Amino acid sequence: MAARIDHLVTSGTFSLDGGTWDVDNNVWIVGDDTEAIVIDAAHDAGAIEAALDGRTLRAIVCTHAHDDHIGAAPALAAATGAPVLLHPADLPLWKLTYPEQVPDGELADGETLTVAGTTLTVLHTPGHAPGAVCLYAPELATVFTGDTLFQGGPGATGRSFSDFPTIVTSITDRLLALPPETVVRTGHGDTTTIGAEAPHRQDWLQRGH
Repeated sequence: MAARIDHLVTSGTFSLDGGTWDVDNNVWIVGDDTEAIVIDAAHDAGAIEAALDGRTLRAIVCTHAHDDHIGAAPALAAATGAPVLLHPADLPLWKLTYPEQVPDGELADGETLTVAGTTLTVLHTPGHAPGAVCLYAPELATVFTGDTLFQGGPGATGRSFSDFPTIVTSITDRLLALPPETVVRTGHGDTTTIGAEAPHRQDWLQRGH
């Protein structure tokens, strides 16, 4: 039996390049009644721990290291004993928030994580951030995209450590190759599907950033 996906929204701020913005973040919990992983421990460790409802937390996976996506990760790790995992290319961003500590483990392209008998494959999708990753779970017909792909197009690339041509390449080569019915569960806002977003690629290219 495949794992289930639980979802909560946490609120706080995102700060980079001298600016600060109010944001709502999607936190995704993948697992069953006994174990789970958290994708993007944003803002509120207590709320995330409550949503786990006593389940063993196997890992805290960071899709990237912007502060709104990792703000609750160390506290949640301390409360649960779960390791914090991040792609090493995002360590410079991580260090902006946590200069005195490092994540517990590294994510690598093609690596697989297994929880509740369900496999999630790490896809390195740079562009929004150098170490941005997505997690593809074919058994759940889902890809967790962080801030790489949203309903309506690519994530923002107007700040430090980001690049628009790179994110479009990542989306085209890694995400649009997935089955069109794959549900895209994003770091902010509503879900979409690969099939709904694929026809808009030419619009993204023309829009540029």
